[in-house]
Amino acid sequence: MTNWQELPVDKLRFNCDEGLLNFASTADVAPLEGMIGQERAVKAVEFGLFAKNQGYNIFVSGLVGTGKITYARAAVSKVAKQESVPNDWCYVNNFDNPSQPIALILPAGVGSLLRQDLQELVETLKSDIPKVFSSDDYEQAKTRLVKSFQDKRSLMLESFNQYAEEQGILPQWSSTGFAGIPVNDGKPLTPEGYQGMPKEQREELEQKLRAVHEKSTEILRRMQHLEREVREQVKELDRKIGLFAVGHFIDELKEKYAGYQDIVEHFEAVKQDVVKNINDFKPSQLDEENNPLMLFKRNVQDTIKNKYTINLLVDNRDCEGAPVIAEINPTYYNLLGRVEYENRMGVVGTDYTMIKPGALHKANGGYLILNARDVLTNMGAWEALKRVLKTRELFIENLGEQFGMLAMASLKPQPIPLNVKVILIGNPTLYYLMFNHDEDFRKLFKIHADFDVQMDNTAENIAKLAAFISSTVNREQLKHFDQPAVAKVVEYSSRLAGSQKKLTTRFNEIVELLCEADAWATTEGSSLINARHIVKAIEEKRNRSNKYEERLQEMFIEGKFLIDTENTKVGQVNGLAVMAVGEYMFGKPSRITANTYLGKSGIVNIERETKMSGTSHTKGVLILSGYLGQKYAQQRPLTLTASLTFEQLYDGVDGDSASSTELYAILSSLAGLPLKQYIAVTGSVNQKGEIQPIGGATQKIEGFFAVCKAKGLTGQQGVMIPHQNVDELTLTDEVIEAVRSGKFHIYPVKTIDDGIEILTGVAAGTLKDDGSYPEGTVHCLVNQKLVEYTDTLLKLGKSAEAESKGKPDFQFE
Repeated sequence: MTNWQELPVDKLRFNCDEGLLNFASTADVAPLEGMIGQERAVKAVEFGLFAKNQGYNIFVSGLVGTGKITYARAAVSKVAKQESVPNDWCYVNNFDNPSQPIALILPAGVGSLLRQDLQELVETLKSDIPKVFSSDDYEQAKTRLVKSFQDKRSLMLESFNQYAEEQGILPQWSSTGFAGIPVNDGKPLTPEGYQGMPKEQREELEQKLRAVHEKSTEILRRMQHLEREVREQVKELDRKIGLFAVGHFIDELKEKYAGYQDIVEHFEAVKQDVVKNINDFKPSQLDEENNPLMLFKRNVQDTIKNKYTINLLVDNRDCEGAPVIAEINPTYYNLLGRVEYENRMGVVGTDYTMIKPGALHKANGGYLILNARDVLTNMGAWEALKRVLKTRELFIENLGEQFGMLAMASLKPQPIPLNVKVILIGNPTLYYLMFNHDEDFRKLFKIHADFDVQMDNTAENIAKLAAFISSTVNREQLKHFDQPAVAKVVEYSSRLAGSQKKLTTRFNEIVELLCEADAWATTEGSSLINARHIVKAIEEKRNRSNKYEERLQEMFIEGKFLIDTENTKVGQVNGLAVMAVGEYMFGKPSRITANTYLGKSGIVNIERETKMSGTSHTKGVLILSGYLGQKYAQQRPLTLTASLTFEQLYDGVDGDSASSTELYAILSSLAGLPLKQYIAVTGSVNQKGEIQPIGGATQKIEGFFAVCKAKGLTGQQGVMIPHQNVDELTLTDEVIEAVRSGKFHIYPVKTIDDGIEILTGVAAGTLKDDGSYPEGTVHCLVNQKLVEYTDTLLKLGKSAEAESKGKPDFQFE
């Protein structure tokens, strides 16, 4: 027989050596600084933050709970504090083209000072300019201009009237113009008198009327020209008065900000616009009580206030180092900013003061942290983010215009230069999907920091895990954990990692355990959390999730799921599978049966024939044909039909972890040797008969143990697993105690020969030099059955051939 041994108790789980924990409780442990077990990812993030070249943005990937978000924020914040504070950004009015506001860059903190100074300037202008225009000096100067105009106008009219009278025409002026009336003997000529005049006299009078009318037209043109001159003189007077009123205020501000050329130029533009629109500042002549136009006047005053101030888009006066912005809702507008609109007297409008910043504006000169999935699922956000990272310019545009859906009059703010490092956070699947299908992604996110779900189970990492527990206690205000409790947490971490050589890095699950243990300690009134509270928390968490597992156990007990845990059967074996309900995984035994008989169909997989088999399971079954051919068909053809199936399986099967189990059932059926039903089997097999590792070994063992316990432990029951899975076992105390007391057994196997000997109690048999197997061995019995099948088929074939030869080619009735 092949040498095989039962697995000892000390190989069933990682047991934390409390000697590695040189403290009485976590009160004696310094809180953790930095990350645990993510050296590769940490180095990638650090390099990505150090590299300042374009395209060295960072994608941080990892499963939920690995600490990637917490670390990313901490690492970025640490680097950002050492960097300089970026500039302020603001938009100001473009007086030449208001639809294209001008962007100004200002040192950090200067923006708020400038905004305050401009607000004070506007208030000063609104109060001081009306005073100047209400002064006696201004009224006298304006009166002189008006009087000069009136005097000149009177002289013109007087000269014209004298000329008209000399021509015998009485001048008449009205709002519609000039009308000349002929005069006869000092009296206006009536129509009858005009008709009674001789023809020559009428013609002479008409010529005089035409001359006077022509003269009146000339006079009107001269008067209009004179009126325009006076108006221009009044405007010039207003400009001078206005410049006198505002000039010294603005000049003082220009001196104050002399070191910022863009601001000085803006002040000059403000001064010119104030002088140009000086009438907006003049005192109102309207009756505020009764005149409805006062509503419009007040709106003009509000517009003045907004016209000359600044829109401080980014104010970094309170920043300590570079900004770190984490945008939790990365929509298109939340990233790039927006131009808002409002209803003004029934008209929807906007101006530069209604430009709102996005996360990229706020993070400019620093760092922006985004969730990759959220960016991709918000319309237009991903394409917009790529565009600004490529162009390094930040445009504010309407989303409808981006997609050509809407064209409307809007602002086109001057673009702002962009210098930002983006940190995207997502899962590995999303990273590789974007990497393979978006060529821009590869250029823009050259750093990939992939957070692992496991770390090595070393004394150093165990000490760091204890420090993590200490920091969690401080952060969450929990009770402290004693040394055995910390050891239990370390063992639970090993179980979550699914390996005795690894610890989990999904720290959110560890935090959940710590918080729940604290709750149970509080319930008991304990001031310190001990190992009992950890075990209680683990058990209660499992009880909250194992409803379906218990239902299955009930069905096994009631006999609704057929399972035998005591006898031996030919062609029947118990296989093991893993089921998952949410985050909870548990093992479920299934009966696998095989029937072999004469034929040439090979192995018939009933699951595959009914399309209930996945590709991995189908491959595993096909490998069995390779094994049988290599083992038994070296000197003769393999003549066999084997029907193979999972009993009471109605929802499909996948995976090759049952391929060795299926092979045992076929060998049992061929050899006629019964298999021990009290030993369940899991493991994949290759064509050479070597057992290969599988997943979920711990859950499979515990699942079969639960069924055996429910049906009654006999001391013979156990599980066969691949020997490569031994270091992945993290079994519960209950299973380990059953193994220790000899009530349950775990057998690691390397080959099919090991497994068939355990299941049958018969030697597998080693091939002899003559190509045969020792008498009475499993392989000998299988080989004999296959030879019998072959011989039978040959005899049937010869009989059929002889029968066909004895018949005539043609038969006549």
